[in-house]
Amino acid sequence: MKQFSYLWLIVILISCNNSQSTETSNQEKVNTLEFYGNTQGTTYAIIVNDPIEINRDEIELTLANFDIALSSYIPNSILTRLNEAGPGSFKYDDEFGYFNRCYLLSQEVYLKTSGAFDPTVYPLVDGWGFMKDIENVPDSTTVDSLRALLGFTNGYHFTFLFEESDDSIPKPKSEIFKKTPGAKLDFNAVAQGLAVDVIGELLEAKGAKNYFVEIGGEIRVKGKNGSGEFWRIGIDKPIENSNEGSRELQEIVQIENKSIATSGSYRKFYEKEGVKYSHTLDPKTGYPVTHTLLSATVVADNCGFADAMATAFMVMGPERSIEFIESNPGLKIEVYLIFNNDKGRMETYFTRGFQEMIIKD
Repeated sequence: MKQFSYLWLIVILISCNNSQSTETSNQEKVNTLEFYGNTQGTTYAIIVNDPIEINRDEIELTLANFDIALSSYIPNSILTRLNEAGPGSFKYDDEFGYFNRCYLLSQEVYLKTSGAFDPTVYPLVDGWGFMKDIENVPDSTTVDSLRALLGFTNGYHFTFLFEESDDSIPKPKSEIFKKTPGAKLDFNAVAQGLAVDVIGELLEAKGAKNYFVEIGGEIRVKGKNGSGEFWRIGIDKPIENSNEGSRELQEIVQIENKSIATSGSYRKFYEKEGVKYSHTLDPKTGYPVTHTLLSATVVADNCGFADAMATAFMVMGPERSIEFIESNPGLKIEVYLIFNNDKGRMETYFTRGFQEMIIKD
């Protein structure tokens, strides 16, 4: 699902576990269960340090059900069918609640960030050639026409409907009224993080108290690793054109019962006629961002929220992000930003809580 995502995370450090392609159980490793595989166009890694009853088929069935709701590459997914539908009422069967949960989380972050995170960006992403190859970059007339399809305020292009209820908490109706032909949703910048939450919740329902879940670099941890220590995660240094063999770590952090997600622009771009176009698009302007923020790492309770907020910061840029972070302590997130200063030198900004997570040499 993240084939063209904004997200670039994280080198995983699991010093207490061996990398394996199949699940294992080892009494010397506190009954460690390990699962590795492929999903959503990327890979996943799951480590559980508790003797729970779970197998690979159950995990992969959960991921498959998640894709049936939210994949933009599966023709019969709820998301794909909504995107291809014409104007009018669109009804769907959201058996596990994944689509509704993602939709409502996305609206929450859209409103909190004043549209910096905007799932209706799909037509813009497609128009700029990040979903398919294009011969020429779009001109201003094309960009303006695509921007007219953006905006995730309920009732603007899409109206999310709720059932009538005496309860103070409205219940989703699994029906959306699509107002605008051509309007489409792109949940790539939130769905992968949400999938991590879904797997984490599955493990907890089985009784897991010590686990690590990673999908495509999005991570959620609980409890401790097999060595009895809190989980340690490495954050990539934002080096252009780096790969698995040439990556360097910017920091190593130790987190407890949290999720962590990083978004960055230093690897995802294309070049035409000597001009580089960032994969991060600003919904307000319709153009790739030109600010100096290289990556944004967010630690939060839930991975879906961390994922979406990291994307929003990449749209905002360093100055607006710092102002937003310091003006919204109630969000209860910790943030680490890497950016270039006006002299082209790399600088960092981090919240006090994030500083406390950094492992000192």
